[in-house]
Amino acid sequence: MKKTVIGITVVGKDRGGIVATFTNFVFSQQGNIETVNQNVIKGLFGMYLEASFSKSIDVDIFDSKIQKLAKKEKMDVNTHHETNTQKNIAIFVTKEPHCLETILSASKKNSLKGNISVIIGTEKTLKPLAKKSKIPFVAIEEKNQEKAESKIIEICKKYNIDLIVLARYMRILTPNFVWRYPNRIINIHPSLLPAFAGAMAYAQAYERGTKIIGVTSHYVTENLDQGPIIFQDSFNVNPNDSLEQIKMKGQKLEATTLLKAAKMHLENKLEVRWRKVHVKSK
Repeated sequence: MKKTVIGITVVGKDRGGIVATFTNFVFSQQGNIETVNQNVIKGLFGMYLEASFSKSIDVDIFDSKIQKLAKKEKMDVNTHHETNTQKNIAIFVTKEPHCLETILSASKKNSLKGNISVIIGTEKTLKPLAKKSKIPFVAIEEKNQEKAESKIIEICKKYNIDLIVLARYMRILTPNFVWRYPNRIINIHPSLLPAFAGAMAYAQAYERGTKIIGVTSHYVTENLDQGPIIFQDSFNVNPNDSLEQIKMKGQKLEATTLLKAAKMHLENKLEVRWRKVHVKSK
């Protein structure tokens, strides 16, 4: 019998005994701990557990029991398990349309093994694209990121989101959000990381006169632009190219590379081991 693997995220105020409480719960349900990662930043505790079950397990009953424990411990707990059904996708955007347009086009052609459930924007610029594709669009224009994320978390729960794609989303996600979706948030960065991290990557490359410029799709962690790299691609730069010409070339590559990473994730072809992304052979 194929084992069932359930991912468990625990986020809340740091205090002693939380790790033991949830690992013991898994053992009480006849599960084994495959992976456990934990972190604490400024009093915020985050943990990710992967629990495997060799015997048949009712996932709904497991979820119900762990939510009772979460309420008792005053922690926010989410569970996730892989299924063969279509995964629910949330796309986060700001105002640049190129990545969103490419993903929507792939979805329309049924080449995306997933359902785009919602598009979340920091403003309403791209709402017409969502409307044209008949996908719900929610604008979260709150400037305070923590307050904005509290609303985003509720939206992601409402749509039971499996994968988040940052399609040129120009906000930095906090650990409180990132820890809830380990290796399930994919970003595209306009440089060959680790070079030119942060903002204005094309401008940095242009000013340095680099001869090759690229893009990087990566999983998002609490450390900005340092998550496990999924795919990278590049293009040659002519010394006479203007910054705008470089941006135009880069944006085309951003869109295709982000789409490739999202497709591979949705097809369960990616695996993160020791901070490196491996493409499964089958």
